[in-house]
Amino acid sequence: MSMGGDTGYTLIYEPNAASKVSVNEFKTLLEKGKDEVKIDTMKKILITILNGDPMPDLLMHIIRFIMPSRNKELKKLLYFYWEVCPKMDETGKMRHEMILVCNAIQRDLQHPNEYIRGNTLRYLTKLKEPELLETLVPNVRQCLEHRHAYVRKNAVFALYSIYKVSDHLVPDADELIYRFLYDEADSVCKRNAFVCLTDLNRDAALQYIQDNISVIETLDPLLQLAFIDFIRRDALKSPSLNQQYAQLVTEIIESSSSNVVTYEAANTLTVLSSDPQSILLAGNKFVDLATKEANNNVKIITLDRIKDLNKQNPGVLQELSLEILRVLSTQDMDVRKKALSVILQFISSRNVEDVIKLLKKELQATSQTNEEKAAEYRQLLINAIHQMAIKFVEVAADVIDLLLDSIAELNTTAAYEVITFVKEVVEKFPDLRPDILRRLISALPHVRSGKVFRGALWIIGEYAWEEPVIQESWKFIRASVGEVPILASERKAESAAPEDEEESGHVKRKKGPVILPDGTYATESALTAEISTNEDDETKSPIRKQILGGDFYLGAVLSSTLVKLILRLQKLSTPARVLNGLKAEALLIMVSILRVGESSIVSKKIDEDSADRILTYIKILNDEEDASIIQSGFLEDTKDAFKAQIETAENKKAEALAKDFHENAEQVDDSIVFRQLDKDNRKSGAVEDDVVAVAGSADVKKDNLSSRLNKIIPLTGFSDPIYAEAFVKVHQYDVVLDVLLVNQTTNTLRNLSVEFATLGDLKVVDKPTTANIGPHGFYKVQTTIKVTSADTGVIFGNIVYDGQHSNESTIVILNDVHVDIMDYIKPATCSESQFRKMWNEFEWENKITIKSPIDSLKEYMDELMKGTNMNCLTPGAVIGEECQFLSANLYSRSTFGEDALANLCIEKQTDGPIIGHVRIRSKGQGLALSLGDRVASISRKNKIAQITHV
Repeated sequence: MSMGGDTGYTLIYEPNAASKVSVNEFKTLLEKGKDEVKIDTMKKILITILNGDPMPDLLMHIIRFIMPSRNKELKKLLYFYWEVCPKMDETGKMRHEMILVCNAIQRDLQHPNEYIRGNTLRYLTKLKEPELLETLVPNVRQCLEHRHAYVRKNAVFALYSIYKVSDHLVPDADELIYRFLYDEADSVCKRNAFVCLTDLNRDAALQYIQDNISVIETLDPLLQLAFIDFIRRDALKSPSLNQQYAQLVTEIIESSSSNVVTYEAANTLTVLSSDPQSILLAGNKFVDLATKEANNNVKIITLDRIKDLNKQNPGVLQELSLEILRVLSTQDMDVRKKALSVILQFISSRNVEDVIKLLKKELQATSQTNEEKAAEYRQLLINAIHQMAIKFVEVAADVIDLLLDSIAELNTTAAYEVITFVKEVVEKFPDLRPDILRRLISALPHVRSGKVFRGALWIIGEYAWEEPVIQESWKFIRASVGEVPILASERKAESAAPEDEEESGHVKRKKGPVILPDGTYATESALTAEISTNEDDETKSPIRKQILGGDFYLGAVLSSTLVKLILRLQKLSTPARVLNGLKAEALLIMVSILRVGESSIVSKKIDEDSADRILTYIKILNDEEDASIIQSGFLEDTKDAFKAQIETAENKKAEALAKDFHENAEQVDDSIVFRQLDKDNRKSGAVEDDVVAVAGSADVKKDNLSSRLNKIIPLTGFSDPIYAEAFVKVHQYDVVLDVLLVNQTTNTLRNLSVEFATLGDLKVVDKPTTANIGPHGFYKVQTTIKVTSADTGVIFGNIVYDGQHSNESTIVILNDVHVDIMDYIKPATCSESQFRKMWNEFEWENKITIKSPIDSLKEYMDELMKGTNMNCLTPGAVIGEECQFLSANLYSRSTFGEDALANLCIEKQTDGPIIGHVRIRSKGQGLALSLGDRVASISRKNKIAQITHV
């Protein structure tokens, strides 16, 4: 039951829309004696009336056969029927049968059973005919004094509803309710009465609040909530009372034991007062709710409120930063994510060290637990620490020490995040480079992932500028590779192994088949793998182990790092004797990697790309002629590219912050906005914020005529007896079809109905009513279709109307309406690691081959992004026009929270079309296929048809 002039609705489910029963059949069923049959019939009657057929002839039958029944379910259905049945005749006068209905309602209002009385009073709130209500007013007044609270609470709303329909029926409604408030003891009745009084007599409601100020902390939470709601609405009309209201709400906040009241009061206080003390009190209460309340949704909502408060009142809530971190004790990842995103808004140079200490403790705690999502949580913490360290240089060194200490316990993804972070810090803070590099080199022996080694070797190659650091790096690399040549030393170790076993007293491993624990015979590869993992893995140096395991990409990166270190030493004017020795050692390591990659001791041979790269590095080291070009290419270009990438990311971040600031900033000379007079729908005040929250978006765009005309779809042809066209309006989770029907014949089309059905994740919510359309007449119908996922959906249907004879009907088939998935897909952003993680997890892939006549690669990508509503994640610096290849990652999210990933890989042929492919991945098949169709259509639409014959 909703108040404040709103209507209360009863929803009834229709199990089978196709089954239709005639009025005479309904009459026959109602006359049968069994209650079960009558209940079933009443449900069918209600559904038929709700679908647009009023069936006035049934009223007398229902009065005769249903009204006398004592069955509770039938009585309930009867009141639903009184709500929807036609009460007026053709001339607009009250039907005579309604006198009998009125008498029955009067009897029910005096019924000894309090639940029947209460249910009847609830029905009266939906009755809008003054002639019927007039005779019932005395009975409703009596019910105000009934012994049972259920009757009294419904009587208050019934009285209020009657007053709203016709105030002369109860002229003293406000006095009655005001007196009732003081005499009443039940909290629900008091709350209902106060809600009615706030609308009937604002001064009386204010007086009641003043009379209860002294005992406000002892009042029931329901009444306190009603007080807060009244204060919030009245403060907009009477700004002079804001200060008193703020004091009153502060008392409620400090005294209430109800979380709901505390939340609403804190919200209201932020609207009433911008005083820092009030904002801090509200913030404190939100933090308490976020930590104490068990429901995760409540935690997220209150954290959002804290975030908004901080945005509106910068700097006021900074002291709450450590309190907010208590929320991290919850196990839910969404809550932790939200808490960390909020805390990052609160960080300043004053509290950054304390926050970092707490996050350190959390990080250390996660490395010792076996929680299901501990790895994901660790990654979240690392990202948060990363962002703080980049923003505040004073903590960067400490943070790197912490992260490199824990790198051995982290999984590959989290460890790679650490290396990415180290890359950024080393680039941004040149003073810290030597210390960070030494720290990195000392941590690397504990690393187990080739991906992390690759990142670390790149850092060493780019930023080891001083000779002592280069020497330390070389020692580490040399020790990690182990004895070279690798192939010779490995074969030597293999042949020495049996002799060592005999000497140490171990039994020699016997030849022949080996039986595994599951009873099967071990193959040779399984056996050798088992031997190597058990005996050799622990003794092998880390990089050597990765190369023997088949990670030759790491071998190529290692070779590149060796070249960079030698070129750097050349620049530092190292003596030729030392330089030649190191060069020889580097060449030996590179050749050794190539040899072992082509040998039989590795399970996977070296790939062509890695082999070509290593061979190139060998040639470069022996090239004396192009020394200057090689030096600039190795020592400057890659670092400059990385620097440009970081600058692009920084600029994007700065632009987003500036945009956010300008959107929220209010200029000194801004005009005062009155919502009722405002053409642009800009929001002003707390009520508008609530409206925007309910609507789901602040960007309420006005439809102009031309945009409406573009969305009109013809459903039938001009030669059909009835012409139909639909205007498709897309909301957040549904599609509304406004259908215009035009009778193109000279006859009246009787009982015309439009029926829709759907294909895909669509569902028709309501069914348009039947109608009669006169010659050349117009008729409009509307239907809503629910959308549950961003998938290609088709709406199809037909129009049915009666023919010349009663047993004939004519059907007109409608054109299909295709739901455009682009209305539900929005460009989005995510980090590279998130993209890679989702790319590996998503099981559906759609690969589309491209052949497009567009002139440039950049132009094609822009066209693709525009057509698919996807956002490019590859930084702008990487996408250049100087080469004929382009590779980029694209990302978008649907309204329903579905992620869509795409990888574009294209090549511009000389004097030819653009060729390549787009790979689309998503969690569900529908989204991948739908986006694939869109990509294919983008490639097709730019093809110009060649005229070969006239």
